[in-house]
Amino acid sequence: MLGTEKWGLGPTGVVLKQAGPWTVGLLAGHVWSVAGDDDRADISSTTLQPFFSYTTKSHTTIGAYTESAYDWKGKQWQVPLIVQAGQLFKIGPQIMQLAVAGKYWAEAPDDGPQGWGLRVQLTLLFPR
Repeated sequence: MLGTEKWGLGPTGVVLKQAGPWTVGLLAGHVWSVAGDDDRADISSTTLQPFFSYTTKSHTTIGAYTESAYDWKGKQWQVPLIVQAGQLFKIGPQIMQLAVAGKYWAEAPDDGPQGWGLRVQLTLLFPR
């Protein structure tokens, strides 16, 4: 009901630069549908995710990014602007990051998300 019922393939790449406490980069990709239900619309979607962040000496990270996507079939952008703050911490031997982000939809389809949103994220880290 919520999926496209299509299989997709495509390239994805990332470039990033870390300089001291700063991280700047871009994650980009494209997906084309290659198989699936012929009664469902084909997929051709580009994602662009530029990002930058600053990490303090106390392991707090503050950053901004977007998870923009362009639907080439529907000729429609989705552009959420996101500002996030996260903190690294340990419980026993387990390293984690708790992050909170505010999201504003600068552009979305008429039937898509609108206005403001909130994201809370807990990430478990397993360094070597």
